[in-house]
Amino acid sequence: MKNQVYYKNVEINGQKIFYREAGRAENPLILLLHGFPSSSHMYRNLIDELSDSFYLIAPDYPGFGQSSAPNVEEFQYTFHNLSIVIESFIDKLQLKNINFYVQDYGGPIGFRIASRRSELIESFIIQNANSYLDGLGEALAPLAAYIESDSPEAEKGARLFLKYEATKWTYLDGASEPEKISPDSYALDQFYLDRTGNDAIQLALFRDYGSNIALYPEWQNYLKTNQPKALVVWGKNDKMFVEAGGWAYKKDLRNAEIHQLDGGHFLLEEHFIKVAQLIKEFILK
Repeated sequence: MKNQVYYKNVEINGQKIFYREAGRAENPLILLLHGFPSSSHMYRNLIDELSDSFYLIAPDYPGFGQSSAPNVEEFQYTFHNLSIVIESFIDKLQLKNINFYVQDYGGPIGFRIASRRSELIESFIIQNANSYLDGLGEALAPLAAYIESDSPEAEKGARLFLKYEATKWTYLDGASEPEKISPDSYALDQFYLDRTGNDAIQLALFRDYGSNIALYPEWQNYLKTNQPKALVVWGKNDKMFVEAGGWAYKKDLRNAEIHQLDGGHFLLEEHFIKVAQLIKEFILK
């Protein structure tokens, strides 16, 4: 039987962090870390499917969703700082034995925390979140150019990812059945992107993305050394985080369970029932 979802806020390092919570605390814990340009909203269907068997927590990062969005003069938007906020969130809620579900931006946040606090980790569920150069697709070229240079031309290319057409494309491109994907999803993401000052927040994180790539060897070493249990569920048609990025986890995680599904970057929009089934088999078996 599905459990009620609760919508809560907690103050972390002076910021209001919004999160979704469902299920009973005595059940296995899954912490769901969202990607760009979304929020915890991307997990709404998966939370419903899993709430009878798991304790689920899904926060919004600063600058995303319903959490505080201080301007770039008040808060330095780097992946390191986002990971510090989420690590403090974990400590504030006294979360332990965590199954980390990471997608897109959730990867660099989750892997940073795992590298610092390996004792927190029960397992990883990895959905289109890169730790290997193999996974970086050609569609990311404008962002790669912006990492290298903040010239007006490079910034113009990066800003294309903040437009409605790009947000819609991110959801629909690669989907096996685009008609299954609610337009409310990308419309809501765009609403948050279009808030005053949010472009500067997102551009700061675009510029900082190179710090994630620089840490790939460290994360790979963490995986190889610690061998956490891992389930990889990948939208194989994703043009940004491409199929090879999912298979690459086998390089260091010899027992990783990998499923390449017929979907795109936001796989859960159409395959949340299948992914929920895989998670139950992975954690509860």
